[in-house]
Amino acid sequence: MNVIMMGPPGAGKGTQAGRFASERGLPKISTGDILREAVKERNPTALEAKARMDRGELVDDATMIKIVTDRLARPDVRVGFVLDGFPRTVAQARALDELMQRLGSDPLIVVDVTVPEQELVRRLASRRICSACGTNADPVSAACGKCGGELVQRTDDDQGVVRERLKVYHQSTRPVLEYYRERPTFRVVNGAQAPERVAIELDSVIADAAAARR
Repeated sequence: MNVIMMGPPGAGKGTQAGRFASERGLPKISTGDILREAVKERNPTALEAKARMDRGELVDDATMIKIVTDRLARPDVRVGFVLDGFPRTVAQARALDELMQRLGSDPLIVVDVTVPEQELVRRLASRRICSACGTNADPVSAACGKCGGELVQRTDDDQGVVRERLKVYHQSTRPVLEYYRERPTFRVVNGAQAPERVAIELDSVIADAAAARR
């Protein structure tokens, strides 16, 4: 099962992607996580890419395609995967289709998690992550529930950057949804619900899409 989780920043797609992948024994592939790991290793390409992310800009197609292609070459993706944060442009979507054809993989299941923009800004402005392990945390918590580290605001969650990220999303990533929309395995989920309701709806639409590809 190969799943793409789409949706604007703050829609909760990363949380849902992690839950879905964990419950089904699939690797969750997040380009943001891959880049942050590379930044810790002082990789020059990753450092420049991270600087662009912090400004709310998209990383160039060639860099992102290479990152994902290298990741999908690992043995653990033979059982399938859940992609979070890729593709973000039509060029990346086409490159992924070509890669899937070369690998002889099953059709992609694409899920769009939708949330009103005002709610997205509110969520992102209050979001906190652990400075030590990078885990998303409850904004009312005093410390990370996973490792006890200090909670901080992500540099790309500043309100000005948030609005720039949403502008970039609408300009560059919305066309990707149109690229996938007519496929029988494309589905939409209401991300403005409580997380547990989103999870139930997500599981249902993915099961339906999996049946449709047969």
